Amino acid sequence: MEVKTSLLDNMIGVGDMVLLEPLSEDSFIENLRNRFDHNEIYTYIGSVVISMNPYRSLPIYTPDKVEEYRNRNFYELSPHIYALADEAYRSLRDQDKDQCILITGESGAGKTEASKLVMSYVAAVCGKGQEVNKVKEQLLQSNPVLEAFGNAKTVRNDNSSRFGKYMDIEFDFKGDPLGGVISNYLLEKSRVVKQPRGERNFHVFYQLLSGASDDTLKKLKLDRDFSKYNYLSLDSAAVNGLDDAANFRTVKNAMQIVGFMEDEVQSVLELVAAVLKLGNIEFKPESRCNGSDESRIKDKNDLKEMCELLGIEQSVLERAFSYRTVEAKLEKVSTTLNVSQAYYARDALAKNLYSRLFSWLVTRINESIKAQPKARHKVMGVLDIYGFEIFEENSFEQFIINYCNEKLQQIFIELTLREEQEEYIREGIEWTNIEYFNNAIICDLIENHQSGILAMLDEECLRPGTVTDETFLDKLNTICALHQHFESRLSKNSKYITDHSLPHNCFRIQHYAGKVLYRAEGFVDKNNDLLYRDLSQAMYKANHSLIKQLFPEGNPAKVNLKRPPTAGFQFKASVGTLMRNLQTKNPNYIRCIKPNDKKASHIFTDSLVCHQVRYLGLMENVRVRRAGYAFRQAYEPCLERYKMLCKRTWPHWRGPAREGVEVLMAGLQVSAEEFSYGRSKIFIRNPRSLFFLEERRRQCLQDLAALIQKIYRGWKCRTHFLLLKKSQIVVSAWYRRYAQQKKYQKIKSATTVVQSYTRGWQARKLLRELKYQKRCKEAVTTIAAFWHGTQVRRDYRKFFRANAGKKIYDFTIQRIMQKYFLGLKSTMPSMSPIDKSWPARPYRFLDGVHTELRTVFHHWRCKKYRSQFTEEKKAVYEEKLEASEIFKDKKALYPSSVSQPFRGDYLEISKNPKYQKLNSTMEEKVLMADVVNKINRANGKGTARIFLLTKNSLVLADQKTGQVKASVPLPDLTSVSVSTQSDGFFALKLKEGSASAIKGDFLLSSEHLIEIITKLHRTGATAADSEQLNINISDEFLVQFKHDKVCVKFIQGAPKNGNSASCKRKNNRLLEVSVPTTA
Repeated sequence: MEVKTSLLDNMIGVGDMVLLEPLSEDSFIENLRNRFDHNEIYTYIGSVVISMNPYRSLPIYTPDKVEEYRNRNFYELSPHIYALADEAYRSLRDQDKDQCILITGESGAGKTEASKLVMSYVAAVCGKGQEVNKVKEQLLQSNPVLEAFGNAKTVRNDNSSRFGKYMDIEFDFKGDPLGGVISNYLLEKSRVVKQPRGERNFHVFYQLLSGASDDTLKKLKLDRDFSKYNYLSLDSAAVNGLDDAANFRTVKNAMQIVGFMEDEVQSVLELVAAVLKLGNIEFKPESRCNGSDESRIKDKNDLKEMCELLGIEQSVLERAFSYRTVEAKLEKVSTTLNVSQAYYARDALAKNLYSRLFSWLVTRINESIKAQPKARHKVMGVLDIYGFEIFEENSFEQFIINYCNEKLQQIFIELTLREEQEEYIREGIEWTNIEYFNNAIICDLIENHQSGILAMLDEECLRPGTVTDETFLDKLNTICALHQHFESRLSKNSKYITDHSLPHNCFRIQHYAGKVLYRAEGFVDKNNDLLYRDLSQAMYKANHSLIKQLFPEGNPAKVNLKRPPTAGFQFKASVGTLMRNLQTKNPNYIRCIKPNDKKASHIFTDSLVCHQVRYLGLMENVRVRRAGYAFRQAYEPCLERYKMLCKRTWPHWRGPAREGVEVLMAGLQVSAEEFSYGRSKIFIRNPRSLFFLEERRRQCLQDLAALIQKIYRGWKCRTHFLLLKKSQIVVSAWYRRYAQQKKYQKIKSATTVVQSYTRGWQARKLLRELKYQKRCKEAVTTIAAFWHGTQVRRDYRKFFRANAGKKIYDFTIQRIMQKYFLGLKSTMPSMSPIDKSWPARPYRFLDGVHTELRTVFHHWRCKKYRSQFTEEKKAVYEEKLEASEIFKDKKALYPSSVSQPFRGDYLEISKNPKYQKLNSTMEEKVLMADVVNKINRANGKGTARIFLLTKNSLVLADQKTGQVKASVPLPDLTSVSVSTQSDGFFALKLKEGSASAIKGDFLLSSEHLIEIITKLHRTGATAADSEQLNINISDEFLVQFKHDKVCVKFIQGAPKNGNSASCKRKNNRLLEVSVPTTA
């Protein structure tokens, strides 16, 4: 069976004040104190929640707590603000009833936090989804923006809301939020220009100066030092626990989430900076010729910077601070302003600029969070508004605030009684009229259209002539003199003629929460709230995009000579709209109370709490709730809670729940006058009857607990006994098994010992016999060996004497050869074919063998060396061998070429992009590619040519262009002539009559002469259609140049160009080549 908790379980004090017995103001306060001391900050008055500000964080707002109160009955769990929020949300979602949550209390009581908790709970329990989450985030993030611009630090609260806020949150049919609409009431704009001692201006000013970047402040022409601004109080600029810099970043992020554009955020910050600059403008008097004083601005720097921020011409705004234009129907009159009037105009402009900016912010937020008008929406309203205020000095603001609270009290009583009456009618209970104090008479005193205080104040403000606060008070004394809730020093009511506690410039109103003394000074000015038309027009001329929207009356094309509505009239209209809105919704109330004025935890000041209980009308609320029936509960939970009190209903009731409750109440013999049966609920008139049921239930639960304990203990003992019995059997079985195992192990061990001794005796006996047999066999073998040895030695003695010399010689020779080969093995030379070392022979008679072994070893290692050659390497060595055959001992250049490898392609013609075109013309593989010098017969100088050799031809090409200059087939080449010197000259002689021989032979010079001629010789030898190429080595040979033969002669000498050979033409028939002398 599911265990259900209740408001009455584990109750500290009384969770619902309706059940408080006896009911008095002292017992009410004591119950609040008792619960506050145990961290129970929430208490009910029926469906009304009383919230005490704990001034510290409590672990009662976790996600687990949200789930605990989700979809639970209002009275099912201990009092909590989540219970009221859940009840309101489920009524809206399931019963299609629009809801409103009214949060009231004085400054510092926790109204703003309560509204945040309600909104966060609704956001947590409603639907999920990308669009829904976006709407929820925008609704929640609107709070930091409004708090920054509308909250301030006061002596009572570090984050006091200085405006009233009503938010309508709109939901669809599933209960998912679609958007919302925010309404603001009476921003305390006088705080912009002046703050009481110990208080601050609005948060945004301090946040901007503390958290903005240096670049931002430079653009706004601001400085971080608070002392440089007259509108900022310095004694409370820094607040403990308040990080203005971090809050500024939070506000900017919240504005982005809500939907503000970057330029809009910048415009708002510029207006905030302009307000600060405006406060620094000071005036000085200047006498005119007619004897009157005229105001002039002392230092125009702040005015200049403000005008630059707002895009206003400095001269226009400066004139507006010095002159005032009054317009009649057909004429305009311009008057000068003195210093006090100029300061009034400056402050009025600052207040209007900031209040209109705040109203624009609310409107802009509404544009972002409003729902699309597609279908009918369900609405939940949250009202966070100032509580009743009674200060030492109360002015126009307190009067307006207390008027709003009077209206809220009026609607609270009406809606509470209406709710009671509707429930009684719905349940079929007879309704009896309830007597209560109706504060409609007080509301009429304030808002009556003809004789109300607000109407007289407006009439006085609109009256021509001299209007002062004294004339307004005189009018009140005349009109309201006989009203029982109005008092003044000059009242005609004889009851108060001798009351000297009232000052002459004050009046007193007896509100529902107590008497409040108001000082009439400032009522007329604050109600007028005038802003000179010159200032409005100057603001409208600004180039700033936002300023024109804030001051539409400044448009010269739309000049309205009508006087603007007064502040009192506007607030009265707003309150009327709010009341009509609340009348259409089901109300839910949160009454916030602060326990002390020190903003400290664990301190409960009885007098302060008593004062708040009185002006919140909580005792009146309890009496209204208790005028009928103090407690009511549905039949099912009532029967479930109290069914153990009657034998007929315990443990299960099979019939309808109402019949079960009737049987239960009849069995308990409760007086019929103490309760009534409704259609779905039982109504209990007196709390004593409910406490009687709770006491009987507590005793019954104790008896049931004792019975359960008895049955449980008996079951536990029986279970323990059976477990011991079963365990004893198991232990016995295991022990017997263990004993038998031990006995078996002993018998087995004894048997093994006997067996080992027996086997050992048998083995030793067998060993003795085997040893005896072995000794006998060894003795026979020894005797036989000695006998045979004697016989052999006797026969061998004769044979050894005849062949001993030859045997010794053969053995000696064998040992010498063995030693020779072993020594040769350890002194073997390396495997290099050019290594000519060989070990010396040890004995002369081994001379032939030693020489033959050396030859065999050399051939063998040459074969091993050749077997390691690749085909390419073999070809290289073959070319080297052929070069040796051609040039060795014949040309002086040869020895230096032996150590140089033949590379063939020195130009890398296939890879070098420079010779790509030349390479593409070659159809065969290039065997040799090198740069040679072609000798000119005319002067003996050389010209660089690319020499290419393929299998069938040789090609000479230009080195720079790659153009082919000559191509000679190898069959046309008959011989090659070179000198015996160390030069690189060679002549290619062509076959007479061939096509290649038209221009004659070629005389060339190359650094790789040996390789070129070797490759020509090998290529010519391998070609099938060519004859063997002749190599002519001589220091003097003939070369055919076209039709002439020229002799090339080589001599040794010192050439001019260093160590290289040089060619010089001696005459038409002789070319002389000078070759440097080799050392």
